[in-house]
Amino acid sequence: MIKCPKCGKVESIKRAGFLRGKQRFCCKECDYFFIENTESSPVVKQRHQTTIIDIANKIGVSTATVSRALNGHPDVNINTRKAIKELAAELDYQPNLLAQGLHRNETHTIGVIIPDIQRHFFSSVVSGIQKIASDAGYRVMICQSNESHFTETLNVQALVASRVDGLLISHSRETSSFEHIKLQLNKGLPIVHFDRVCEEVQTAKIVQEDFRGSFILIEHLIKQGCKRIAVYAGPEELLISRKRLEGYKAALTQYGIDIAEELIIHGNFKHDDSLLALNKWLQLPEPPDGIFAVHYGNAIEIMVALKEKNVKIPEEIAIVGFGDELIASVIEPGLTTFHQFPFKIGETAASILIDNIIQKENFVPFTQTVQGELKIRKSSCRGIAHE
Repeated sequence: MIKCPKCGKVESIKRAGFLRGKQRFCCKECDYFFIENTESSPVVKQRHQTTIIDIANKIGVSTATVSRALNGHPDVNINTRKAIKELAAELDYQPNLLAQGLHRNETHTIGVIIPDIQRHFFSSVVSGIQKIASDAGYRVMICQSNESHFTETLNVQALVASRVDGLLISHSRETSSFEHIKLQLNKGLPIVHFDRVCEEVQTAKIVQEDFRGSFILIEHLIKQGCKRIAVYAGPEELLISRKRLEGYKAALTQYGIDIAEELIIHGNFKHDDSLLALNKWLQLPEPPDGIFAVHYGNAIEIMVALKEKNVKIPEEIAIVGFGDELIASVIEPGLTTFHQFPFKIGETAASILIDNIIQKENFVPFTQTVQGELKIRKSSCRGIAHE
């Protein structure tokens, strides 16, 4: 309650504009104008997020005036506008972006679902997404499925409930049903796939050179003199695994080398699985002289195991892997890889999704391939100059 400092009355106090940015009051009883002394009454720290209602109540104006002042409308008195902005800063007022977005039917937020944030490939993709999104004024919400179809479905539901403007997704290795994607696509949500894509739905897709990259790696091994090349393939249900296996087979066929089924082993990218595959190959009457892992991480695991068994790399067994990061170049010997440029994949995916969001129903889905590059290192080089 405001009390007149001259006559002590309370019920006769009225607001009388602002003076030097401070609320002025008038006592109708004694016709005395004054400004409330607030120096001894520090602002109590808010336990809740400050709203324009809080500011309006403290200043003594309408919420509409507060809203116009905070948005810089010229029709608000300059002193009133200054007082509102100063109080907003003092109370740490933060605009409710979700509410603003709902009013405009947009939140400037995009959702991203990846299988595993700990994988260097996906963390690099996210970095590329974040760069483009930030430059375009979008925030990013990231979820990971942990290679679970059930979790992936919950991720989609959570992001949709958060009113994201669009969705970027790379599917889990368990995902074989895509009804959760079709449902949101039918509702008009812009969706773009990257890396692990779905061919059942009409979405824009950013893919790697899975077939060509594998073909090039096998071709390189063949030119280094390898004739029995084993492949540690990924899960059979993953499209990228199938594409990379097709590239492997196509290269062998083109160079007249028979495809030996005992040299093809599928696995789930797990450490124990790759070592089991290696032990099976080494027990064959005619072990492989080259090994291709569709994920470079498994190639490194196999290299370490071979070194422990005193198998010479690349003299006895040459090794290559699909994908690349720093560890592939610092391990001894360095691992020959097909570099995917994941940061660029993320940039491309985010750019296409933002275009989709802006164009809405006028957007025509398409597939874009991000080109990779062969990185030749010592793990495969036998000194045969056929490259």
